[in-house]
Amino acid sequence: AADQVRAQDPGPPGLIVQGDVADQQSVRSMVARVNDEFGPIEMLVNNAGIFEYVPHETTTLEHWNRTISVNLTGLYIVTWAVRDQMIERQFGRIVNMSSIAALRPRPYAIAYAASKAGVIAFTKSAAEALIPFNIRMNAVAPGLIETEILDDVEGPTLDRLIDQTPMKRIGQAGEIADVVHFLLSEASCFMMGQTLVASGGRVMLP
Repeated sequence: AADQVRAQDPGPPGLIVQGDVADQQSVRSMVARVNDEFGPIEMLVNNAGIFEYVPHETTTLEHWNRTISVNLTGLYIVTWAVRDQMIERQFGRIVNMSSIAALRPRPYAIAYAASKAGVIAFTKSAAEALIPFNIRMNAVAPGLIETEILDDVEGPTLDRLIDQTPMKRIGQAGEIADVVHFLLSEASCFMMGQTLVASGGRVMLP
């Protein structure tokens, strides 16, 4: 997939580094590799996450810990791995990926919903802590998006989810990327600690 994207639009130089966001040493190695290649990190998008349909009857502590470790602890580890260099440069832009699962009940994904609600709370508190250093942090809460997560969703279930979306369609990854780009840009320079919902109207905040 990366080769296809590169062939269609070479764009600026990039670097793919594999690692485990829930492992502090792995994250430190990733950050060091990026620093060696491009210099200090000025912008960060915390987009790593896992999702599983698990009803409460079969939810286990192992499942809970795995979900929280990637979706929430991993976000903390990566953010703190770049925080010092952002503070030193007095500049940073961070976008965290939450979900509308944090904003409405998800009885079949309790751990996932809790982890994504944690992302919103983390974003609010960390944003206020870091803004004195010109580090702006916000979050995005996507709805139903065309990603590999939908591969295991059965047809009738997917149809029901689409029907629950006022815009009557699945969102595209590029549409979420546009929201992220806005939050990283100076167009959002007066925003911090906010969570923008992009759900086709499935969740509408007051």
